[in-house]
Amino acid sequence: MLSEILSAAIAAGLVAILVTVLIERYGGVVGGALGTVPTTIVPAVAGMASAQRETELLDSLSVVPAGMLINAIFLSVWIYLPPRLQGIPARRSLAMTTVTALVAWAIFGIITIFCIDCASDSGLGARDIAVIGIFLTAVFGIYLGWSPRDSPKGSREVSKSVLLARGGMAASAIGASVWVAGLGYPLLAGLASVFPAIFLTSMVALWISQGPSVPRGAAAPMLLGGGSVGVYALVAMYSLDSHGMIIGSAMAWTVAVTGWSVPSYAFLRWRSSVGTVP
Repeated sequence: MLSEILSAAIAAGLVAILVTVLIERYGGVVGGALGTVPTTIVPAVAGMASAQRETELLDSLSVVPAGMLINAIFLSVWIYLPPRLQGIPARRSLAMTTVTALVAWAIFGIITIFCIDCASDSGLGARDIAVIGIFLTAVFGIYLGWSPRDSPKGSREVSKSVLLARGGMAASAIGASVWVAGLGYPLLAGLASVFPAIFLTSMVALWISQGPSVPRGAAAPMLLGGGSVGVYALVAMYSLDSHGMIIGSAMAWTVAVTGWSVPSYAFLRWRSSVGTVP
């Protein structure tokens, strides 16, 4: 179990740093969409697979798309709340936005677990639940991405100390999530595996180093691009059983990137070319 925790933690830290650099250098559309391809979910699923039976793993994977929908709500707070906090000191505004986003994630997470548990008891299959989650994430992502906000390149370079600090934060959060995933509660394990550690550290670090405009512009692209994690989970429900962890995971990752990440990036580039809103 320790190796799964460490691999997930290291991957999370590296991706967290990469997302910040991509957004800083190329703007929110590129960094947000392409920086959210399935990464930390891969070792997380490997850890869950080693700790659970097949039926429990399917239950865990069924929560992942719904978890990304909850992450979409988490990111939407970063879009809509900061403009309503104008006039409040920057640090307090950041703290209020962070706390509100986390509380929203926790509340909707509890509601989602309850709803999925009820749906499972009523006979709805794990794969059906996953498809519904992906569909809702797509609708939400397209809605927010249809009129994209300005996603400028960062005006100031993110310091190495900030990059390392946020990489460490993401590594710690994802490592803890994988540990929780190994406790044997399938639905909670699936939700823990998609805790928005990278989204959170991305938003906070970008706000501190660049101001609120860059993270606000990156939120919608990250929201839509992050749906690829749900696609990965859905495909993995089929591919892991028939092809094993390595090949099955590679197949799921490839389908998620080509079938979701690339089209999402193209969609966001198209909408950005049409025009942005402040």
